[in-house]
Amino acid sequence: RVEEALAALESSTFDAVVLDLGLPDGDGLEILRFVRQRDMDVGVVILSARDDSRDRIAGLDTGADDYVGKPFDLDELAARLRAVRRRLLGRSQPALSHEGVTLDPKSRLAWRGQGDLHLSRREFAILEALMERPSHVLSRSQLEERLYGWQEDIGSNAVEVHIHHLRAKLGADFIRTVRGLGYTLQ
Repeated sequence: RVEEALAALESSTFDAVVLDLGLPDGDGLEILRFVRQRDMDVGVVILSARDDSRDRIAGLDTGADDYVGKPFDLDELAARLRAVRRRLLGRSQPALSHEGVTLDPKSRLAWRGQGDLHLSRREFAILEALMERPSHVLSRSQLEERLYGWQEDIGSNAVEVHIHHLRAKLGADFIRTVRGLGYTLQ
């Protein structure tokens, strides 16, 4: 539904939006225009049964980052979403910094001052997600989406374990728990 999508886009942050053009109460391009007029830093992939060249051109010219026709392969959609995210990160500043900690998403290196931080792949992913949006609270499920692929099993307390390890390396106060909501940076 268009109204619900617009409300969600105004109240939350997303890494990417998968958008169908044929919505029951309007045109998906209306949502795409909303995103682009507000200069939201979010990737948009159109997923639609309307797959002739005119529809694809209209979607891409309106601001979609990619266009996938139905029927579609779920693994291909996931790969296209990862590609959109990589392009968005490539357009932004190359390094993320917060309270003396610096992450370089391209090289996958992290450091504090002159010292390297030796982070696991999943610790890096959590810290990167938090540093991309330092003033936002990210829920456990949002962090799990960053950590795990479509097919992977998620441990019941995996996020909490990685947060614990990050706090041990960065200091207990670097990552703040917002009870019942998730995690944010101090």
